[in-house]
Amino acid sequence: MAQVATPAGRPGVLDLLVKWTPLLATGFLFNLLISFFAMTVGTAAGLLLGIARISPSRSVRGGSWIVVQFFRNAPWLVLLFFVMYLLPFQFRIGAVTIPFPDWVKATLGLALPIMANVAEIVRGAVESIPTAQWDAARSLAFSRRETLWKIILPQCVKRMLPPWMNWYAILTMATTLASIVGVSEVMTLTLRITNAESRTDLLIPIYSYVLLWFFVYCYPISRWTRRLEARYETR
Repeated sequence: MAQVATPAGRPGVLDLLVKWTPLLATGFLFNLLISFFAMTVGTAAGLLLGIARISPSRSVRGGSWIVVQFFRNAPWLVLLFFVMYLLPFQFRIGAVTIPFPDWVKATLGLALPIMANVAEIVRGAVESIPTAQWDAARSLAFSRRETLWKIILPQCVKRMLPPWMNWYAILTMATTLASIVGVSEVMTLTLRITNAESRTDLLIPIYSYVLLWFFVYCYPISRWTRRLEARYETR
């Protein structure tokens, strides 16, 4: 059988993957950094928005519903471009100029759909708590705010954790969209490597290599999510 041989003096594909692994690892860690910050911002904003979804005020519920539906159904890439063009490249406070890097804007853009979906997670979890607990807290002279924060929300954590983890995994995979708007993350670095090496036989292996990294990181999260769902369903 004929075999594909590597010309003398030309490094093999495996050698190139080993050579560029440190750079790819730096880019991948940057993707994870973006996912951490976007999930943090999205969770904090989503918690407040989710509470607004169950507000006694009809106007607050209606306004929060519009925000949730808009960002839940907007394409993530469009949101990234929207935030990129909406926010300035820098801020001026007096004589001080503060840069506003692209990766921060990308983080905010990715946090928007997470915010909307976390809001629905919060709303669903709160509404799944029996109304008898609200009535019992009211009979003990708890205000609605005290009941929500001290009694209802602590019970919702277990219910919210599995879908929250699932959205984190989705967000981590979606961070590669940041490369399209100019953020130097793992996909951007992968493209630069392929251009630098000018090796067509490197394309599939190096992108498969990056794909493997995301799979190894996200698959355990998916499995853990399923286990938590099964555990909490049986209780």
